[in-house]
Amino acid sequence: MKDTFKHQGLRQKLVDILITKGITDKKVLDAIGKIPRHLFMDSSFLDHAYQDKAFPIAADQTISQPYTVAFQTELMQVKPGDNVLEIGTGSGYQTAVLCLLGAKVFSIERQNELYKKTSKFLPKLGYRAKKLIFGDGYMGLETEAPFDSIIVTAGAPFVPKPLLSQLKIGGRLVIPVGDDVQVMTLFIRKGPKDFEQHEFGEFRFVPLLEDKN
Repeated sequence: MKDTFKHQGLRQKLVDILITKGITDKKVLDAIGKIPRHLFMDSSFLDHAYQDKAFPIAADQTISQPYTVAFQTELMQVKPGDNVLEIGTGSGYQTAVLCLLGAKVFSIERQNELYKKTSKFLPKLGYRAKKLIFGDGYMGLETEAPFDSIIVTAGAPFVPKPLLSQLKIGGRLVIPVGDDVQVMTLFIRKGPKDFEQHEFGEFRFVPLLEDKN
């Protein structure tokens, strides 16, 4: 579990790339600059850890491209103490970013293999989510709602209704919507039945699947 000066230097280069791509939130950039992404990947991928690319992890999933992580996180506008729901824990990299921003993170993973691995691994690195859950992300997490923001880290063919209903008034849902290619979509809850919708271009994600595996 080493984090060397070389790794830190590569991370700063990655941060510079994200700035040139338009990421402006200093706290998000600081988090990307601090988190040892290479530790979230298999050792065979170490050389690729600080490239701005997605890479395969266990259970046919991926660790998202750093730009995508930064972009989605920036849209959430996380403040310290925010109640945040993450759908798709995956490697735990996005979870770590949210923890560093001071959020109370509840994260749901449907792949048992990933859930077990990440549940053990994240605390070892010092990133403590409020709760990591093995479950179906389509259902959200009613017991801990309402949330200041919800992030979905897989491509959703449609927007699950429970996620919209579990947002606070003023809360933000960031979700990639679509089948083969997804459009990054932000929903802001304006009232009990009133949502404002914004779209931010095309991204590619692994699909959001229902039920547990």
